[in-house]
Amino acid sequence: MSSFELIALLSLLGVVWFWFNGLQAREITVAAGSRLCQKADVYFLDDSVAQIKIRLQRNNIGHIVFYREYRFEFTSDGAHRYRGKICLMGKQVVATDMEVYRDNRIHENE
Repeated sequence: MSSFELIALLSLLGVVWFWFNGLQAREITVAAGSRLCQKADVYFLDDSVAQIKIRLQRNNIGHIVFYREYRFEFTSDGAHRYRGKICLMGKQVVATDMEVYRDNRIHENE
């Protein structure tokens, strides 16, 4: 095997690993978004997230990992869409944020 073939094979393996790593990160984020919306008693729209940022960053123990930010949408009443954000460092959710939303539902205690 020539050095060119070896480099091409290693590059292909790197691309495949990066793709699978991104799929796994997306699955973690979709589950986190769903739990976040369930906890806030709102609806997680489209059961999907969109990656908006990726970069390399050191985690709290000094390892270099991918830092990813994802955006998702949710609704409290079915009429208005709001945005939320989930930040992932490696495979760990490190931050979440949801826009302030209107809650038009009638509460039984009021």
